[in-house]
Amino acid sequence: MTEPIDWDDAYSNFAYIPDGYSYPEKWLAQAAGFREEMDQKGLMRADIPYGDHPRNRLDLFMPSGALNGLAIFVHGGYWMEDFDKSAWSHLARGALVHGFAVAIPSYTLCPEVRISDITVEVGLATTRAANEVDGPIHLTGHSAGGHLVARMMTSTSPLPQAVRQRIRKTVPISSLTDLRPLTRTKMNETLHLDAVEARLESPALLEPQQNIDVTAWVGALERPEFVRQNALLANVWSGFDCRVDAVEEPGKHHANIIEGLMDADHPLTRKLLCL
Repeated sequence: MTEPIDWDDAYSNFAYIPDGYSYPEKWLAQAAGFREEMDQKGLMRADIPYGDHPRNRLDLFMPSGALNGLAIFVHGGYWMEDFDKSAWSHLARGALVHGFAVAIPSYTLCPEVRISDITVEVGLATTRAANEVDGPIHLTGHSAGGHLVARMMTSTSPLPQAVRQRIRKTVPISSLTDLRPLTRTKMNETLHLDAVEARLESPALLEPQQNIDVTAWVGALERPEFVRQNALLANVWSGFDCRVDAVEEPGKHHANIIEGLMDADHPLTRKLLCL
């Protein structure tokens, strides 16, 4: 008889990463240093509003030279952990070198809102950033943020058509693409996912937009559920009229998988920017 799956354990990340719980403090320090550097150069616009809630704000980092487009990073934290845009600013560094402005939004957290509400907020944030910067748009996000950028690429995306048409590349990183297993976790006491919302907000259960270009990116050392969910999105969407592939980056786990975005020459940055 098959042993029942411990879904809380399946989605527990830091417990399986060496010194995993030290990463948030490291991210905050790196982000603070980067923000100070960009502010001194006059290349950061902080707290641009895109909605009425106090967390409906985004930061915009501008390249020092010619502008080639806009990259947007959406943070994770299972839609509920107390992260905001200021913890991830350093991840803009790689794209900035290539002349891309980088927008990083915060969003309202569960249980104050539902995941479907956060989807709408990320649509609003993306639209506001698109109004601030001309040119092609490249989307990426990590974990729950990976879910949210993948969700922008579905046929039920909240994005207006004019913004959709500008998106050239989407890279969900360590993305949650099927939310149904999360209804069986303790965290659902905060998320309040039901069966209907779990289906309607799962990118792998939705039809993608036509002619999009998506790379699902995950660390090879991540929890098996994240590797499975990454492959699931690419597998299902490959049956539609779009370009989709999947990458399992060797030696990377859920915390360090995003570090490639700091490096202008890293394959993750190059893939995101279509270089």
